[in-house]
Amino acid sequence: MPHRASALVVALSLLAAVPAGAAAPADPSPYATLAAIEARVAAIGFRLTTANAALCPVQQPQFGWIWGDPRLYDADRRAEALAVYGAATRDAPFVAAIAPSSPAAAVGLRVGAAVTGIQGSAVPDGADAHPFARITAIETWLATMPPTAPLALDAGDVGPLTLTPVAGCVSDFRVEASEKAGAVADGRMVLVNQGLAQFAADDDELAAAIAHELAHNVLRHRARLDAAGVDRGLGKQFGRSARLFKQTEIEADRLSVWLLAGAGYDPAAAARFWTRFGQRKGRPLIQAGTHPPWRDRVASLEAEAALIAAARTAGQPLRPPLIDAPPPLE
Repeated sequence: MPHRASALVVALSLLAAVPAGAAAPADPSPYATLAAIEARVAAIGFRLTTANAALCPVQQPQFGWIWGDPRLYDADRRAEALAVYGAATRDAPFVAAIAPSSPAAAVGLRVGAAVTGIQGSAVPDGADAHPFARITAIETWLATMPPTAPLALDAGDVGPLTLTPVAGCVSDFRVEASEKAGAVADGRMVLVNQGLAQFAADDDELAAAIAHELAHNVLRHRARLDAAGVDRGLGKQFGRSARLFKQTEIEADRLSVWLLAGAGYDPAAAARFWTRFGQRKGRPLIQAGTHPPWRDRVASLEAEAALIAAARTAGQPLRPPLIDAPPPLE
């Protein structure tokens, strides 16, 4: 995974698109662009996970934040990056984004606040030298806590704080400084590429893409695929492995529409997003074996949206069929 300095490529490409004679953006910092996307993803992720908590058999505390760390940035750009967040240059993890109306926002935690202690203990340092090691250790630790147990936080100049989280579906969120319009879920993490957020026409479309990845985690697709013995190498594009991967993609599409509706987003945004995503220029063909054709995806998404509309018209609760009876992977 590249360091956050790779966001500079995105900023330079945006500047190159400015017509001759036009004024350059007031703040062309690639880190400002990244921070703004992190704020959007934090808000969407918090809303999707907490509004749909009742659908998730396994829950975790949701605080409404995204973590940052000075170690994510190359040394020659670190001061510039941290200045965007208002974070100190010392070696301490910090809060990179806060969702509105979240537990983090309610106690006055601010973006850029350095975190030096959690529950009276030092912040875990991580098991290796990977730039995300410390953030991973923090998120993994917090995910094991009771979903609504108060958390004591030493937030540096903000002071000691006590946050009471909201129960939500198991997932934390990150934004990667990559131009590729992609995202991935690993069972408890949703990583969104900057390019995907910039491709989405609005927050409802971005929520549709994030809900798809969250659905993978809610449905435990990684663990179920591993238990089914799929090939995650070159063989994933063929035979049984490809068929099972495609099944999970269809399931994630279907559930994502219900997650959108449950969180108050427009269910039709899923079909809009995936229509544009399927029609985009230069789209890779390497996933043809593991993903359904985009027209089939859109038809499936529209069918789920119609079921939701019918349930609302009948005054019925929104309970996606996949939650109660997910088909086996075999």
